[in-house]
Amino acid sequence: MTIYLATDHAGFELKEAIKTYLEEKAEYEVYDCGALTLEEGDDYPHYMARAAEKVQYDAQHDPSLAIIFGGSGVGEAIVANRFAHVRAVVYAGGPLDVIKVSREHNDTNVLSIGARFVTENEAKQAVDLFLTTSFSHAERHVDRIIQIEEVSSQ
Repeated sequence: MTIYLATDHAGFELKEAIKTYLEEKAEYEVYDCGALTLEEGDDYPHYMARAAEKVQYDAQHDPSLAIIFGGSGVGEAIVANRFAHVRAVVYAGGPLDVIKVSREHNDTNVLSIGARFVTENEAKQAVDLFLTTSFSHAERHVDRIIQIEEVSSQ
């Protein structure tokens, strides 16, 4: 499975740690959409758009996932969610249940991590849960995703 990563300066160090963590697992193809170097004050939208475009394209072919990072994770998720077939969940610490439920019920394919609010260990736990939890395919959840797609195409 392909996993796209993206960040700005606020999540750069955490993105680098997660990239190494995923590459060591050797079961994922990891593609870094940037930032590739730490540049204080850089802006996140184009990095997030790059990762979301990849997930959007892959959704029609060979589904992939993305893990994106920012200060809060919220703005980054907003950018990602503007793309058809992309459904981002934000994790900024606390219970991991939001990730599990978002994968099972909403078939989220982007995890947006608020790097200013989580430790590296918490981020690894969140990533592991995101990558190992599958969509339930329950009829009601499938129907809701269809409705989401209809709304996003208006």
